Amino acid sequence: MLSLLKKQPSWRRVFRGYSVWSFGDGSNGALGLDSPMLDAYEPSRVSSLPESVVAVAAGHYHSLAVTAEGEVWAWGRNEEGQLGRSGVSPRDTWRKPEKVIGLDHVKVRAAFASGVVSAAIGDDGSLWVWGRSKRGQLGLGKGVVEAIFPSKVEVLSGLDITKISFGWGHALALTKEGKLFGWGYSEDGRLGHMGRALNTTTTQLTSGHELLEKSTLLEVVDKLVAEKIAEEDNMPIIWEPSIVTEQNCLNVSDIACGLDHSLVLCCDGRLLSFGNNTYGQLGRNTKGSEILTINVNFHPLSVSAGLGHSLVLCRISSHEDAKEATAVLSWGWNRSYQLGRQGLETVPGLVEGLEGERLVSISAGRVHSIALTSKGEVWSWGSGRNGRLGLGSSADEMEPALVESLDGSEVLQAVAGFDHNLLLVAD
Repeated sequence: MLSLLKKQPSWRRVFRGYSVWSFGDGSNGALGLDSPMLDAYEPSRVSSLPESVVAVAAGHYHSLAVTAEGEVWAWGRNEEGQLGRSGVSPRDTWRKPEKVIGLDHVKVRAAFASGVVSAAIGDDGSLWVWGRSKRGQLGLGKGVVEAIFPSKVEVLSGLDITKISFGWGHALALTKEGKLFGWGYSEDGRLGHMGRALNTTTTQLTSGHELLEKSTLLEVVDKLVAEKIAEEDNMPIIWEPSIVTEQNCLNVSDIACGLDHSLVLCCDGRLLSFGNNTYGQLGRNTKGSEILTINVNFHPLSVSAGLGHSLVLCRISSHEDAKEATAVLSWGWNRSYQLGRQGLETVPGLVEGLEGERLVSISAGRVHSIALTSKGEVWSWGSGRNGRLGLGSSADEMEPALVESLDGSEVLQAVAGFDHNLLLVAD
């Protein structure tokens, strides 16, 4: 019987049942579990989804799933309408997965999410967005800050979009031809040179002592509030997708947006970074936020960016045989051990404890990281708070640890939100 099954054509695997599992912080309902807003310290099955789910995506505080029929299901935080539901939904209903309204005429092949915005890519390469963002993350035009239902990003019409990555307020999009587009909040050069503000929007403040000498405390408070409002009104924003012409390579193969930094992987193997470098998340010690190359000793395959740290999946050569092996490079913020290694944090270094594992994907959360192997196993490291490592406790892990509760299950996809994770599992 087993031999007969092995002879079945590979496309039949599409019709196997898949299930979605989640773990971590449940305070916003992003886990999709029946227990109201509770954390899950081990992977738990999301029971109210179709069996035809073929892909998952984790936003900062909400989750998305794509079915084989091209539908999108959403659950989690809905304060900004990122779930694509009609009307205002009570908080206690956020955790229940529901089909996104307004995409019936679109067969979706992939979905992506930020903290306040969700996006779907149609099978024709079209991009659809919904949610609310005052920082231009919708990409729908000047001053458009809300889309109650999925809206097409017309500027990108005719292009075959393959991937979107969202940061706190900025976004990058990759086309099938390897072209790179960016939009949204452009402070610190996180969108490259095109996103730099022409004028300084932030007023230079004098120290509190100087202000107190010149005015009363009430006047100081009024001044600070007024300046804060002015900053919000004059944020450097690119309202519509614009091509990034300074990417220093002909074609792009992967992209990742952290909170306020960006990573770009070129088809020729060059790795670029730009944006804020407060935590060393750009992987280089050079000053400034312009697009520059990160020096790595291995061939990069894919990238992922967390709140303030960066991960790169690389191909390396094994010294024991001719087969190629993989490894993860990390750099940036490491307060909760999310780098999975010791040593200098501002330059790329190998994550320890994954030797011998053939990795197929990586994903960076707020202060934790996860990786998926070719055997369908999940490894996690960093902050264990709220159970986001899936190891049954809240303890931090300095090095990758195997999520053993999944023993016997084949995980096909593993993605991290800020404080929660989603797994696509073959039943």
